[in-house]
Amino acid sequence: MHVDTIRWEGDLDGAVRLIDQTLLPDDLVYLDIETVEVLRDAILRLAVRGAPAIGVAAAFGVVLGARTAVDGGPAAVLAAARTAADRLASARPTAVNLAWGVRRMVARAERDVSASRTGKALAESLLAEARSIWTEDRAVCDKLGEVGLALLRDGATVLTHCNAGALATAGRGTALAPIYLAVEQGMKVSVIADETRPLLQGGRLTAWELAQAGIDVTLITDNMAASVFSRRKVDLVLVGADRIARNGDVANKIGTYGVAILAKEHQVPFYVVAPISTFDPDTPDGASIPIEERASEEVTRASSGRAPIPDVRVYNPAFDVTPARLVTGIVTEVGLIERPDRAKVEDALRRAGRI
Repeated sequence: MHVDTIRWEGDLDGAVRLIDQTLLPDDLVYLDIETVEVLRDAILRLAVRGAPAIGVAAAFGVVLGARTAVDGGPAAVLAAARTAADRLASARPTAVNLAWGVRRMVARAERDVSASRTGKALAESLLAEARSIWTEDRAVCDKLGEVGLALLRDGATVLTHCNAGALATAGRGTALAPIYLAVEQGMKVSVIADETRPLLQGGRLTAWELAQAGIDVTLITDNMAASVFSRRKVDLVLVGADRIARNGDVANKIGTYGVAILAKEHQVPFYVVAPISTFDPDTPDGASIPIEERASEEVTRASSGRAPIPDVRVYNPAFDVTPARLVTGIVTEVGLIERPDRAKVEDALRRAGRI
């Protein structure tokens, strides 16, 4: 069983319930969020993170904003939805699911505003749309697991980076979904989880999540990966993505590019597992993907009881870009894109109705 990361609790006057991932693995705490600003803060401080999960969160966030204007009628609800969408979309620039989620919600509001007799009716329509996004994400996770299962064999060892499991989605995850499914079907699969500095998502989240599910997981620091590859202990790499460009370049958590280079050097297949919603047809290549830079304190703050690093200049990009030439394949809900390039990505986008 995987953890339940995010959902909407109650009716229109309910709340967004999500795990505060900043407290893991020490404490499993659920937050009940009722306002746009509190949800935006949760996204900013990574209480909720992972491209699909923040797409779902943002969709729910539009509902939180829209419902504040129900007494003003449908036009007021539409305006409030747009304001909430703009506010949420500005929280994090790299993960495209965030912008995708709010665009879909605003499109629903614009489509339904003239047919809605009251503001409440339009807000309830938006809640139905957000719940559909949540349900669809769970179904997509299952499909990613089914497509990716073909990449695994009994006894396989998988290396992963950052967290692309249930904590990053509304369902069983992206890169971890094939692993969950394989284990459910009786296969033996072991996972090597990169620690993923500076915020340790691999250690705090992936290792914790897999251990909770009873899956064999070994934690390593990021600078141990080369040694692990050299000892031939890795059968394949599975990672998630925060944005995939039209040519197949992949933005994912910082350090992914280095793992891809190591996999290429050691002839280990490197697969990205991501929903079609993570593809951005408006971004031609990796060089065009905006890379979020985060606070220096994430690198310099005290840890393990040691004194903080003294005042020093810090470069802290949250993501890097892996060129398509290093990607063996991209697992999507519409199938596997082998050796991705622009033509193959566009074919998948057409089949999914994205272009």
